[in-house]
Amino acid sequence: MFRIKAIQMPTLTEAVLMVIVMISLMSASIIFYEAPPHIALLLAMLSLIIYGLVKKISYQQLEADMVEGAKAGIAAVFLFFMIGILIASWMLAGTIPTLIYGGFELVTPKFYLAVIFVVTAIIGLSVGSSLTTVGTVGLAFIGISQTLDVSLAMTAGAIVSGAFFGDKMSPLSDTTNMASSILQVDLFDHIKNMGWTTFPAFLISLVLFAIISPNITVTEFTKMNEFQESLAETGLINWYAAVIPIAVLLLLSIKKVPAFLALSAGSLTALIISIFTNPQPIGKVLITLFGGYVSETGNEQIDTLLTRGGMESMLFTIGIVILALSLGGLLFSLGIVPKLLNSIENLLNSIQSVIISSALTAIGINVLIGEQYLSILLTGEAYGSQYKKVGLETINLARVSEDAGTVVNPLVPWSVCGVFIASVLDVSTLSYLPFTFFCLLSPLLTIAFGLSGKTLTYLQK
Repeated sequence: MFRIKAIQMPTLTEAVLMVIVMISLMSASIIFYEAPPHIALLLAMLSLIIYGLVKKISYQQLEADMVEGAKAGIAAVFLFFMIGILIASWMLAGTIPTLIYGGFELVTPKFYLAVIFVVTAIIGLSVGSSLTTVGTVGLAFIGISQTLDVSLAMTAGAIVSGAFFGDKMSPLSDTTNMASSILQVDLFDHIKNMGWTTFPAFLISLVLFAIISPNITVTEFTKMNEFQESLAETGLINWYAAVIPIAVLLLLSIKKVPAFLALSAGSLTALIISIFTNPQPIGKVLITLFGGYVSETGNEQIDTLLTRGGMESMLFTIGIVILALSLGGLLFSLGIVPKLLNSIENLLNSIQSVIISSALTAIGINVLIGEQYLSILLTGEAYGSQYKKVGLETINLARVSEDAGTVVNPLVPWSVCGVFIASVLDVSTLSYLPFTFFCLLSPLLTIAFGLSGKTLTYLQK
């Protein structure tokens, strides 16, 4: 049933206690002691290793299970490296600076956060990648908010909400394709079915962002215009620097070119454009791709905003990926996750209990392991037969796995998405969490619709 087989099966009490120990260790270290999430994950891994040794399992076996778990993240590691290169190359060419400059043109005195939410939703829907949206357009809006002295936590909440709406509803999204393929439902039927919960969440979020949007004064607009002029003086503002790399990325995404290759092409396009917009010696370009773009205009605000990207900037996130998946390997090999899932499965006997349990499982895996792909995969594997047993089509499970799996990941401080977003936007996960209205509403609505029985697709008798 699972990629990593259990080498022993604990009692339910043991499994629950180990989960409590791990969550306590991670929560205390991150929330109370403000330790990096790497330390939290490492403490959780050590607790599992000690448990395994007590159960007479050799360290060599436990180490092999950690390595097996980490193997699933190799593709993600390559992708994160390429995102770092993409950000650096888009800075070098002027793509992101131009997006920031153009973003100022969209700003209105009213509904500022609502504008951010809509724009990032459109970009996310077009690109099919929440992290790419956050690392490019999202970064641009963070720069604008810094200038306008608008809450960065609220801004990040609007960015994350829009980016994950786009990711969730895009036919180009990895998670959307994964959910439909695992449960063998048509991709566009899956997207259409998600609309029942997703569009209400979108509309409610839009209203909430409009309500909490600050009133930007004329003075703040003057400050914004001054910043815009300083940005123009960098010589990096060119419409083709923004349009061409984005067009290349969108075109390749539409043609379903693998994300690694699409990001590579977007980076290469930007590097070619940089020959005309910001020519640099080849050696310096290569250093920039690794260490990130360093702005040296002398304007502190501009330099802080534009010094971004590079492979090196992704090492923090990559460390999280490896540790989180290694932790996952131990959780499965020691039988903790299988035991919990099997125990829940035995209690399912109604439509409401199946939907609530599957939603909580998707959320729980995100919290426990910090990996959205595993939350979709494991929830789909564990509950497919249960949905059919209570008379529901698996297209309902596909929706629940995304409503409570995909969009919850950025809310977990030690998750892959949570760490990436916090590091790129320089806003902590716990700071922006209260303002990610779309991500918070999605699991609530999917449970509410499940309890009411509305919008569900039943097996034909």
